[in-house]
Amino acid sequence: MNPPGDAAPTPDLSTARHRPHEDVQALLAGTLFVALGVVMFRHGGLLTGGTAGLAFLLHYATGWNFSLVFFLINLPFYGLALKRMGKVFTLKTFAAVGLLAAFAQWVPLWVHFDQLSTGFAAVAGGLLMGAGMLMLFRHRASLGGFNVLVLYLQERFGWRAGQVQMAFDCAIVLAAFAVVDWPQIAWSVLGAVVLNMTLAINHRPGRYMAV
Repeated sequence: MNPPGDAAPTPDLSTARHRPHEDVQALLAGTLFVALGVVMFRHGGLLTGGTAGLAFLLHYATGWNFSLVFFLINLPFYGLALKRMGKVFTLKTFAAVGLLAAFAQWVPLWVHFDQLSTGFAAVAGGLLMGAGMLMLFRHRASLGGFNVLVLYLQERFGWRAGQVQMAFDCAIVLAAFAVVDWPQIAWSVLGAVVLNMTLAINHRPGRYMAV
């Protein structure tokens, strides 16, 4: 228990609530950040966790389009999102997933890398994806899939979003041994740690009061 002098003030939600244009800006900026990280990972042959990690696995194993696979994998999770997190969260998440799928397809048309160190891709891509997901989380949105489950577990039980997400991500990365070489796995683990440490450090209940 914190001493009285350290108690966090109760916010006035009438002034702290996000406005629609702020949510739109966060959805666009957050998904663009994540898409840049995804493009860097894909360029380096890396993987991440969650439904994006599953989409990477299928993309590397079969050559299927990453954006289409990512969008389709997330469809079953919207029922949980609607039931547990509400209509607004679900609509924002659906928009974020669609935007990320589109940006991941379009960004390589706008920018390409002549030279990109795998280690830099892992660190910078992880930071970009973590920052983008943080924007979405703070505006009551996610990238679907495991993000929905992670946010539900944090709200229901107080479990740290970053730590739970890291457990899921590590399981996905370990499954990648079947489709990619071990150096890419090692760099992917580093990227997953960077991404989830960004969330674990910055996404804690009570630190960010707007809704």
